Amino acid sequence: MLIKTSRREWLRNAAYGVGGFAVGGMMPGGGWFGAPLANAAGFVDPLARKEPHFPAKVKSVIWLHMDGAPSTLDLFDYKPELERLAGQDIPASFLEGIKTSTQGGVGKLFASKRTWKQYGASGAWFSDWLPNIAQHADKLTFIKSSVTIGATHDISILKLNTGDVNPGRPSLGAWVAYALGAANPDLPPYVVLYGGKREPRAGSVNWSSGFLPAVYQGTAFRPGAQPILYQAPPELIGLQQQRESLDLLKTLNDLRASARPEDSELAARTNSYDLAYRMEATAPEAVDLSKETAATKALYGLDEEATQDMGTVLLRARRLVERNVRFVHVVSGPVEQAGDDDRSWDAHRQLEQNHSAHTRAIDKPIAGLLADLEARGLLDQTLVVWTSEFGRTPYGQSGDGRDHNPWGYTQWLAGAGIKHGLSYGRTDELGLKTVENPVDTYDLHATVLQLLGLDHLKTIYHRAGRAERPTVVYGKIVDDILA
Repeated sequence: MLIKTSRREWLRNAAYGVGGFAVGGMMPGGGWFGAPLANAAGFVDPLARKEPHFPAKVKSVIWLHMDGAPSTLDLFDYKPELERLAGQDIPASFLEGIKTSTQGGVGKLFASKRTWKQYGASGAWFSDWLPNIAQHADKLTFIKSSVTIGATHDISILKLNTGDVNPGRPSLGAWVAYALGAANPDLPPYVVLYGGKREPRAGSVNWSSGFLPAVYQGTAFRPGAQPILYQAPPELIGLQQQRESLDLLKTLNDLRASARPEDSELAARTNSYDLAYRMEATAPEAVDLSKETAATKALYGLDEEATQDMGTVLLRARRLVERNVRFVHVVSGPVEQAGDDDRSWDAHRQLEQNHSAHTRAIDKPIAGLLADLEARGLLDQTLVVWTSEFGRTPYGQSGDGRDHNPWGYTQWLAGAGIKHGLSYGRTDELGLKTVENPVDTYDLHATVLQLLGLDHLKTIYHRAGRAERPTVVYGKIVDDILA
């Protein structure tokens, strides 16, 4: 019996054999395949490799976002004066010029309960929560004068990733993809990795392409064996059948395109299906850890329950930069804590319990990442950035927690193009407010782009008569931390 099938249905069914995830993204305004791609007729491939403005010191960036905002006063920023004044009211002079109440008001000064020690030739301070990362002290450059605006997580996370507190602007990774294209034609230039059982807070708006073409947005590689939804073909469709379907589809599209040479949409669709077909092999292989040695897996903590989740994500990150993915955006997942649901670093209460769980989850994997990158010669071409949306206050909240602090906190960088073993800027004696060399999100973005060979003032996208750039109308390069 002959079954009548419309051309629309045939195209849709054929698409399932080359990775159904491509269909939604391929259409205008869709996901990773949202813009016209090149073909033999000369259509411009928006992901074609592009030259930077000047020689780059960095080939890839691993952007580590500690979701929920850890208290860097309990990790990196040792404050003896806070210990001395613990339990007292914060002196009024420290509160001048800032709005101090975000949720719970201003409590008594709350000293860190951790044990502190200096490490390396640089003498960098670490609490006993991070004994493994501390071994890499001389690889790190601390920015101890980070500032931002906004004191709610969604707003400040958006600013951290996109440079704005309102949705609609491209993320930093999207700007990198737009400006440099793909170094590996079989993988996206911008990949998002996260752990835990659910998508990170605020979701894809934080790796969006904003007003840039959708082709530049981050591709989320989810936990598990199938990192991209709908990528695997149906069981009854083999590689040969997929290839034949693609060839027939290309023939039909080329016939139509020859009658309408001004229409690039069919060429874009054909190319997007071809790329999806290639990624059926490259994407799963890129994050397949089965061929990694037992020693490497142990280095990242895959053999321990507490570190397995983050270790898996970071080992995948190393494999991606090894395969020339330009920007890997890692979001730390929520961690299960005794007597509570899974929680982020957001410690308005039970800071000791919260941070004990999170530091145990990330300390060994991040140290493993730094050691592994160095051993493979990748740290000389990769920039690792440890970030959060803001910090935590030196005064307490709920008796055993800390409130949000956008006025002064610590972030760090490691890898290529920076001075190692450096501590840049500082907060006041209590760790509330930056008092020397403030570094805003815009400045961090400008500096990362500089290391990638991009002038943030010349990285331009024209929209509605306006020349848009990654740092909006702000941003200065933090030259003092550059090698």
